[in-house]
Amino acid sequence: MKLNKLTPEEERVIVHRGTEMPFTGEYDNFFKPGIYVCRRCETPLYRSRDKFDARCGWPSFDQEIHGAVKRVPDIDGMRTEIECARCGAHLGHVFLGEGFTPKNTRHCVNSISLKFIPDKGD
Repeated sequence: MKLNKLTPEEERVIVHRGTEMPFTGEYDNFFKPGIYVCRRCETPLYRSRDKFDARCGWPSFDQEIHGAVKRVPDIDGMRTEIECARCGAHLGHVFLGEGFTPKNTRHCVNSISLKFIPDKGD
């Protein structure tokens, strides 16, 4: 598996399971049509049609691309971490039951863990 070279800040979040500051990521308030892929291995993770504004400071999605995201218990024992199912890159956390969308799921993802690929024609 080919992995992209990461900057020190990307490595801090993606490899060492850090978090970017809220409202600072490039995809927080970004709603163009396309696909979001893993910054480390470029596996497609989310479709733009599943992104919504949760006003939490990080990109939010209510559904992942089937099989692309793995859920694991967070070390804090309270939350559920999400990571790329292919390379294990830390994406963020998933929260259930908040009522933001009919799917009742919020994937709270660090922008730095993603790369956006626009739909053709954009």
